[in-house]
Amino acid sequence: MAVTKKTEEKKAIEAQAPKAAEKKVAAKKTAVKKPAAKKAPAKKEAAVKENVVVEFYGKQIIAKDVVAACEAAYKSENKAAIKSIDVYVKPEDNAAYYVVNAKVAGKIDL
Repeated sequence: MAVTKKTEEKKAIEAQAPKAAEKKVAAKKTAVKKPAAKKAPAKKEAAVKENVVVEFYGKQIIAKDVVAACEAAYKSENKAAIKSIDVYVKPEDNAAYYVVNAKVAGKIDL
C-alpha cells in the first residue's frame, strides 16, 4: 500500500506541473506592457526684471540707458561686433567710460 500512495502522489504532482507551466505562459501572454509615462517639461523660471539706478547730487542715471548709449557711441565709430563691454560710471565727472572687446575705450557725457 505504501508504494501505491507514493505513485499516486507522483502522478498528482506530475499532473499539476503542466497546469502550473500553462498558467505562467498564459500570464505572460496576457501581460500588456504599459507605455512609459511622459514627463512634464521642466518649468522655466520667470526672468527677473532688473533696474539699476545711480543717484548722485540729485541726478538719476539708469544703468541700461548708459550701456545703450555706450554701445551706440562705439557702433557709430567702429564696425566690429561687440562681444563684451565694460562700463564705468563716474558721476562726479558726469561721464561714463567704456571698454569694448577689451580693446577699444571711449567716453560719453551723461
